[in-house]
Formats: sequence, C-alpha cells, structure tokens
Amino acid sequence: MNLEKFFTELKRRNVYKVAAAYAVVAWLLIQVATQVFPFFEIPNWTVRLVVLLIIVGFPIALVIAWAFELTPEGLKRTEVADAAPTQRSRSRAWIYVVLIAAALSIGLFFLGRFTASPKQSVSTEASTKSIAVLPFDNLSRDPDNAYFASGIQDEIITRLAKIADLKVISRTSTQQYQSKPGNLSEIAKQLGVANILEGSVQKAADQVRVNVQLIQVASDSHLWADTYDRKLVDVFTVESEVAKAIAEALQAKLTGGEQQALAVKPTNNSEAYDAYLRGLALEVRASSPNDSEKVVGFYERSVQLDPAFALAWARLSRANAQVYFSSLDSTSARRAATERALNTAQKLQPNSPETLLAQAYYQYWVRRDYEPAKLTFGRVRELLPGSSEVPGALALIARRQGQWDQSVAYWEQTLALDPRNTQWLANAAETYGMLRQFPAALKTYDRLLDIVPNDPVTLACEAKIYQAEGNLEEAGKLLAGVNAQTHSFIVVGTKIDQLMLSRHFDEAIRWIRSRLTESRDRSDFERLFDQGNLLFAQQWAGDVAGARTTAQEMLRPLETLSQKDPNSPPFAQGLSLIHAVLGKKDAAIKEAERAIALLPSVKDAVDGPKCEEDLAVVEAMVGEKDRAIPRLQHLLEIPYSNCLTPALLRLDPKWDPLRGDPRFQKLCEERKP
Repeated sequence: MNLEKFFTELKRRNVYKVAAAYAVVAWLLIQVATQVFPFFEIPNWTVRLVVLLIIVGFPIALVIAWAFELTPEGLKRTEVADAAPTQRSRSRAWIYVVLIAAALSIGLFFLGRFTASPKQSVSTEASTKSIAVLPFDNLSRDPDNAYFASGIQDEIITRLAKIADLKVISRTSTQQYQSKPGNLSEIAKQLGVANILEGSVQKAADQVRVNVQLIQVASDSHLWADTYDRKLVDVFTVESEVAKAIAEALQAKLTGGEQQALAVKPTNNSEAYDAYLRGLALEVRASSPNDSEKVVGFYERSVQLDPAFALAWARLSRANAQVYFSSLDSTSARRAATERALNTAQKLQPNSPETLLAQAYYQYWVRRDYEPAKLTFGRVRELLPGSSEVPGALALIARRQGQWDQSVAYWEQTLALDPRNTQWLANAAETYGMLRQFPAALKTYDRLLDIVPNDPVTLACEAKIYQAEGNLEEAGKLLAGVNAQTHSFIVVGTKIDQLMLSRHFDEAIRWIRSRLTESRDRSDFERLFDQGNLLFAQQWAGDVAGARTTAQEMLRPLETLSQKDPNSPPFAQGLSLIHAVLGKKDAAIKEAERAIALLPSVKDAVDGPKCEEDLAVVEAMVGEKDRAIPRLQHLLEIPYSNCLTPALLRLDPKWDPLRGDPRFQKLCEERKP
C-alpha cells in the first residue's frame, strides 16, 4: 500500500476538513451540554449521552466523508462525483462553519470558567434554603424539664425534614452546640447552612411557652421570630406552625402532601406526649442495657395512655428492634413485641415516614432481610429526601452484606448531607477499622473528637485502632482517664484489653474486682460481662484454679439466660469459653459452633466472623491447633468487627497456646498492603 497516495486521497476527499470541522463542532456541543444543561436542571446522564454519541459519531463521519461528497446537486458517492463533468464547487463555507463554531466554543469555555456556573448558582440557591435547628434553651424552673425542650427541637426538625425543598441538618449534628451561641457564622460554616433557628421552651404544669427566631447568618438578620403560648396538648400545633413559617420565610415550596403531613396532630393526650418525649430524649443518649429498657418503657407508657398514638407505636417498634438486634434480648417475646408495635403503627398510619422507618428497621434488625429493608428505606428517602438516616442505614446494611466498597460510598453520601453527625462519623470510622484502613479510621475519629473533645467512647475506639496496629503506648495514653466507675461497655472493654495486651494481669484482676464489688445497681448482663473479663485475666495470669472457680460461678446464671434466650449468639459464645476453661472440650466446641450457626458470616459479615474467632480461641485452648491456625489465616484476610491483625496475634495472651507452631509464627508477620 502506497501511504503517500493514501494520504493524498484523504485530502482530495476532504476527510481532513471533515475531521477538523467535526472536532470543533463536537467541542461546541460538549461545552453547551456541560455549561447550559445544568442551568435548565437537565439530568447529568444526558450530558454523558451527548459525549458518548459524539465519540461514536466521529468514525462514522470520516467514513461518510470518504465515501460521499457534497455537490451542488446534493450528496453523491465520490466515484459518481468524480465522473461528473460539472466542476466541483470550491466554496469555502465549511471554513466559516468551523470558525463560528470555534468562536462559540471558546466563548462558552471561558464563560463557564470565569463566571458563576449554573451548577454553582443552583447550589447557592439550594444553600439559601438550608437550616440547622440549635438545641432549645430550657427556661423552666425545673431542670428536669430539659427533656421537653429537647423533644420540641426534635419534633420541629422532624417536620422540617418532610419539606423536600429544604436542606435540614439532623439533631445529632447540632446537639453539641449551645442554645444561643455567639459564633453563629462559624457554626453555619461547619454545618453547611445559611440559616439557623434558635429557640427556648418554658413549661409549667400544662402551659407551654415557645420562643423561636430564624436568623440568616450571612446578613446576621432576623428573617422571622414569634412566641407561642399554648396548652401542652396543643404544642403539636406550634411545631407545625413553626415549620410552615420557616418554609415561607425561606421561600420553600410546599406540596399538598407536605402540607397535610405538617398539619397532622399525633395525639390529643398530653401525658402520652410527655412520655413519648422522655423516651425520645433518653434514646439519643442511651449508653447501657438499662437505658435501652427505659426507652422501651417510656414508649410503652405512651401507647398505653393513647393507643391511637401511631408515632409512639413506631418508636416503640424501633426501640424493641434495637434491643433485639444488639443481642441484649433476642427472645421470641421481644421479637413478638417488636412486630406487634409495628403492626399497630401500620394500621394507624401505614404510609408515614416514621412507620416506614420502623418497618425498615424491623426487616433489618429483626428479620435480617436486607433486600426488603433497602427497598423500604428507599420509600422513606422519597418522603425525606434530605435526611441522612436513609444513606446511613444503607451503609450499615451494605457492610452486613459484605459489600464494603458500597458501604464506604454510602458513608460519603451520608456525611455530605450531615457532616457533623457524631453517630455517622463514629460508624464510618468503625467501618474503616473493620477494613483495616487504620489511617482513614484515625482521621475520621479525629474529626469526631473535634466535635466532642475528650469523649470517652471515641477515645476508646481510637485506642482500639492503635491496639490493632500494636501501638500500645498511644492506646494507653488515650485510656489513661478510664477508671473502675466508668459506665460504658466499649470503654471498659477496651481498657481491659489494654491491660491484657500489656500483660498487666494482676492490675486487671484488681480493677475488675473493684467493679464487681461496687454497690450500684447492675444488671445480670453487666455482672456477667465483668466476671467474664475476670475469668480470662485469671486464666492468662496462670491462676487456673481461680479461673475455674469464676467459671463455675458464671455457669449457672449464663445457662439460665441461654435457656430463656436460646437464639442469642453471645450467650452461646460465653458458654463455649466457660466450658473450655473447665476443660470440657466437646461442650466448648459444640457451643462455639452453635454461635456460628446462629450468626453465620454469610448472614452477617460484621459480627459473624467474630463467632468464628471465638471458636478459634476455644480450639487453641483445648489443643486443636490444626483447626485453629487455618481459621486464623482466613480471618486475617477478611474485614469484620474488631478484626484480627498480626500485631494482635503477637500480643494477645489468648493465642499463647499456639506460639510454638511455625505456622502461627508466620501469621504473626506483618503483611505488605
């Protein structure tokens, strides 16, 4: 093939001209699509479609230029045009087309770069309709009425979240601020909002006064303010009126359905509403099994006082589902109570977002039907498009399914909506820890500590990351302030882990005994938690007789709990470890395998592997090295809750029975990422 002749033919057939003209016009079209389409709120997929069609069309245009030629008589095949006696037009119109297209393209390019783009304008417009509701000041003489002010704030946020045209920051993100702070501009910047609502509540007997003021932060001006004096039973009207007034002040459009949702009065019973608000306030700060049961109790009281209170039924279902999911009580009775409350809410208000949320959590937490749960959360998202709860819940479900990349993507969406939500930040950091992405986990925990400095739970979670890395010195610094009176399970467990990993067994034993001898009211579950820690401190310290005595003390109460709740993986795990300490090999392995059957990894990628790790502990204790070591190798390769690392294998005394095996020693070596 003669290349020189081929390129000459390309030139003669105007292929070069067509390619140049196509490139310029294509760039013009892309500029129009990227700069103009967003102004008219045309979906982004149409921009991608335009680019794809332009790419596909380029070779087609070149083929047509080769095969055909534009003549005064119309489009003809090149061979026919060459044979025609008529002289081809030497018109240079195509040059003008190229020049005009190039000028337009350049104009659009610089317009998009040096002016506020339509996309930015849309974003700015949206930000003018963004709002954060700061904690309401409790002006009541009785400081115990703080729950009431907190409840009013939460209910106003709930109503605002039902308005699709508003961006509303969750209460979890705003609760760390003061009621009337002086640095509103800084708070608005942190939360990504243009407006802030401040308020106060004063309650005396059945009379309530609510003061509210809406502030536009940029201009430091009051857009709207009002005072409401109402009977307690009419406080719902206040919450609805406040939400409507805010929507009007921010020029947010209300659909007919949204107007109806704001006008709903959940109950006419002031005592039922009071009990509901008490449950709502405690639910936000619950940190122990006793707190969780008290929350359930408040909601139960609420629906007893008003059986038609659909919102309270939905919250009762969620509270019971959470207790069930946390394995504090996974009995059939608890499951039935969850389902009964949900069914009642569905009969009263089947399509409300609160009822749908209760349904979604029932599917997720109780039935572990993840796909139906995701569909139900999707329905909630249509009703509450600005809420971070849906993507946050979807992130949690994704990791239960072992869809780790998707979980991280959902966390990014969640935190974009709600950047200072302490609950979501903690869960996102925990997810990075499960993935062994320790720098990302520490960075996220640091973000959390910027919001809640010196929070004991966050410090303990960060210490767990350092423990997993083998950095006991940094972990110890974070846990220095923990003492025997500390209430949180997470904090206490991490402190005991630190003492064990550091092999300070005598100190751990003294520390745990002081907790067991305290006089404060403690549940059976909490007492067994401390006894279990004492058992292993004695075992690893070499006090075999003491460990067996503690195991015997624990055996009967734990068997009783397990008989009442045979579907509880933690009870099966506890029994397996007690049997191992007592030298009952077959019983120990049987209970550990039962825990795995109750919570298999294919059903729960977060906590299921933890049951497998406990089986490996039992196998190591009873001399089944050939079973334990391959199991550990598998666990090092997968993400899960409190996952194993080579550093933990090297430091943790529970793996001491395996230390002489070369296979185990190889597992202790750090792996390249």
